[in-house]
Amino acid sequence: MGTIDQPPHLLTFGCRLNAYESEVVRAHAQAAGLHDVVIVNTCAVTAEAERQARQAIRKARRERPAARIVVTGCAAQIDPARYAAMPEVDRVVGNEEKLRPETWTNWTGDGAGDGGERVLVNDIQAVAETARHLVEGFEGRARAFVQVQQGCDHRCTFCIIPYGRGPSRSVPIGEVVRQVRALVAAGYREVVLSGVDITSYGPDLPGRPTLGQMVRRLLAQVPALPRLRLSSLDPVEIDDDLWRLVAEEPRLMPHLHLSLQAGDDLILKRMKRRHTRADAVAACTRARALRPGIALGADLIAGFPTETEAMFDNTLRLVEDCGLVFLHVFPYSERPGTPAARMPAVPKPERKARAARLRAAGEAALARFRAAQVGSVAEVLVESDGTGRSEHYLPVRLPAAAAPAGTLLRVRLAPNDEGGLAGLLFPQNP
Repeated sequence: MGTIDQPPHLLTFGCRLNAYESEVVRAHAQAAGLHDVVIVNTCAVTAEAERQARQAIRKARRERPAARIVVTGCAAQIDPARYAAMPEVDRVVGNEEKLRPETWTNWTGDGAGDGGERVLVNDIQAVAETARHLVEGFEGRARAFVQVQQGCDHRCTFCIIPYGRGPSRSVPIGEVVRQVRALVAAGYREVVLSGVDITSYGPDLPGRPTLGQMVRRLLAQVPALPRLRLSSLDPVEIDDDLWRLVAEEPRLMPHLHLSLQAGDDLILKRMKRRHTRADAVAACTRARALRPGIALGADLIAGFPTETEAMFDNTLRLVEDCGLVFLHVFPYSERPGTPAARMPAVPKPERKARAARLRAAGEAALARFRAAQVGSVAEVLVESDGTGRSEHYLPVRLPAAAAPAGTLLRVRLAPNDEGGLAGLLFPQNP
């Protein structure tokens, strides 16, 4: 679901990178003096994500009849005509254009500026660099996202995102360091490095640094950063420097999320993934050996075309074989223009049923992992709603007014009445 906030109103769908980019857009729109504007930053990863965005656009028009509505993000980039045809929409802006200050400062919303262009969407495949954007903070959040990479050079058969994000390109290490320093100076205690495919970081930069080398230099140059997390990783692209950091660097949180997608080798081949089932299991085994107790998550797709019950069982068993505790499960969704959309389809009710079985397995695994944490001491990052997240990214309910949002609080974990975790304060805590 999207999240909407204060003027200029940003309605954001999808990934952490979109959350980051919405803050860039917010800063540009505020600087341009745009107030009565709703900016919808869309996602195209599934048909459901697009349906929710269109529903939100129509709802925004009903609730804000005088507002100007701008649609941007991956769905708008891939099919701008579809959104331009919606009567509720005043303007459609591409993924690259949304990040440019002049897109917002030159637009008055009355046909002036930008040559009167209602649709401002150019060829994303022609973009060669990732612009450097300094985001000073994230409203209402205890952690901040920092974009280190953009785009994707892979062509998984189910994925439309490369067509919305363009080729892979990396943010120079110095720029990443500069932004993280600014966020730490602003009071943020945790930073999440995000991108479309962050394990592809670096080949386009001088010296061809890897993701692990960048993270090592970042932590060395920003010693005041207490906690660092990484967004989704490709299991076969994790470099040796990053594995060493998993083993040796306590500021890199014991929580990795892997882009696995399936647990059957034939389905992985038809997806055009770069790993096998054995590769996935080996990466998870290595992570647990290097950092005992680490929390592992994964993206998994249920009901990919040609998937039989036996193939699905291989994916279902991956939850146990890899020791996964955080699952992002998606029923397969056809994306027009992708090779998988032309493959023999699994009936949609079966996709949903398999997705439900995967989610149930994930919920059971998470419950076991959570129960194993009871009685341990955790450092929780306090969030604004009276909860926080442990090092393992587990939600922890805290006593009322235990500490301000953004505080790192040492607690002992106990079960709460809702089946989750509660944090018991030590005397030295506020």
